[in-house]
Amino acid sequence: MQAVIDPLIMDLVHPNEAPVYEALQRLQIRWARHEHPPVFTVEEAQAHWASIPATHCKNLLLRNKKGTTHYLVIVESSKRVDIGALTTKLGEDRLSFASPERLAAHLGLTPGSVSPFGLLHPGSRDVRVIIDADLREARDVAFHPNVNTATIVLAWADFERFLSDRGNIVRFVQI
Repeated sequence: MQAVIDPLIMDLVHPNEAPVYEALQRLQIRWARHEHPPVFTVEEAQAHWASIPATHCKNLLLRNKKGTTHYLVIVESSKRVDIGALTTKLGEDRLSFASPERLAAHLGLTPGSVSPFGLLHPGSRDVRVIIDADLREARDVAFHPNVNTATIVLAWADFERFLSDRGNIVRFVQI
């Protein structure tokens, strides 16, 4: 895994990726980057993840009924998220998927590239992070680096350090 960013890599990556690697370097977090064709769903990504040893995650941006609270939900990629049950656990009236416009405003991302690294976006300050409690058992986790043409892997402990640095409310829930 890498901890230092090669300046040549920075010249080649998508502009949405640069803040991710800068944040990881600042936090001295080691990571490994894997390129692949663009993927928009977990199903499309699975073929490219086969050789990447890590727990791959699915990330959903949800909003409450009034649109006043947004949740970034992180689960292992093969898990099904029962939005009704999650709504009850979070004490909301109703949850639904955030629109592409809300995704851009709150995480600076587009559909297919949803990632916890979107928490680097200035609009993410009030996004609440909901993590499936089972992910605590993961050694390494994999996410898109704010683009859907790459996957990066980092240690679970380092991911928790990244989240702590962001300052968002983080809650572990059994999903």
